Amino acid sequence: MVHSKIFPKIACSKKIKLEKYISGVGFHILIVAGLFILMFLIQSYYYLRYYRKAFLKKSAIYGKPDISPETVSIIICARNEASNLEKNLPLILEQDYPEFEVIVVNDRSEDETETLLKLLATKYPHLHVSEVRNDPKFTHGKKLALTLGIKAAKSEWLLMTDADCTPAGKNWLSVMQKNFTQNKDIVLGYGGYKKEKGFLNMIIRFETVFTAMQYFGLANAGKPYMGVGRNLAYRKTVFFSNKGFASHSNLNSGDDDLFVNETSNASNVAIEMHPDSFTWSDGEKTFKNWYAQKKRHLTTSPRYSFKTKSRLIIENVSRLILLFSFIFLLFLYPFPELAIIIFAIMLLIKAIIFKIVFTRFQETILFIPSLFFESLIPLFYSYIHLINLIERKRRRWN
Repeated sequence: MVHSKIFPKIACSKKIKLEKYISGVGFHILIVAGLFILMFLIQSYYYLRYYRKAFLKKSAIYGKPDISPETVSIIICARNEASNLEKNLPLILEQDYPEFEVIVVNDRSEDETETLLKLLATKYPHLHVSEVRNDPKFTHGKKLALTLGIKAAKSEWLLMTDADCTPAGKNWLSVMQKNFTQNKDIVLGYGGYKKEKGFLNMIIRFETVFTAMQYFGLANAGKPYMGVGRNLAYRKTVFFSNKGFASHSNLNSGDDDLFVNETSNASNVAIEMHPDSFTWSDGEKTFKNWYAQKKRHLTTSPRYSFKTKSRLIIENVSRLILLFSFIFLLFLYPFPELAIIIFAIMLLIKAIIFKIVFTRFQETILFIPSLFFESLIPLFYSYIHLINLIERKRRRWN
């Protein structure tokens, strides 16, 4: 008898509450609640459909040494990189691989780069150097230097990296090369940043892993859209059939992500996630420098295909709306416990995938901060996109 009296009162109370919120301001709260659920479904779809595939390897040749090795041309563009070349170039030249060449394009360096390269060339006969001399009447960026290096390459397969990149070991080239098969034109590798002290380094490493989770996952789902020049391979014939970087030669960036965006399809891209295939770089030391770097990199995203831009925008926007609608519902919704349960499920999904992905990329320390950083990054990107848009409009008016 007691239960029969209590439960109708609770049900009646909830019904009165719901009727109260459906009218007036409460109707708007229900709209937010619907939006919250929709964003939850979108985010769940991205993480379960795409991002979890960042740690799934499709290639049947993963880890097998029985693929006939092909000659490979490793290409590095360097401008005033003497200290990095002195540290990293011998590690690249001494890769455990039967036949390869390393082409370093010395792009108008004013430090000891030229002297160092001449010295190394006497020790390593498979090192070849191309020079780009300074011309006050002509300015250019990395893309010209990279094009000259590609033209000088003797091999069909080209492997790109930067002067400040340290290969994980002597098997870096051989592991990447295992993906150079007849049905593949592009191989995406991982280029991470070394762990250092400080909050900025943690953000840089998180942003790098999260971006890799996106482009590895989408590539493994048959929707490739970018790669990073710190660790990227593709065919020489693909480069020339695409007319190189002609479509975006006016941009300082895009020699990696825009090129992959233009030349990739659902079947011609392979990904490599073995730890021996990684490269590691030193991150920026100041927020100002990192901001300038990201600002330059994000000038390329407006040039992505419509489908790619749509996927990325929807994911970033849904991430933010999910967070803000949850905060809104937490204080105003008549049933905040329901919002908490749904949001907790979303956090659990993300936490599991983050844990696995970060472990695969050897970044386990980022697991806990990741749930906070993943909401910061879209805000940071949005701000940079707004600044870039304003600057583009100013240039048009001037």
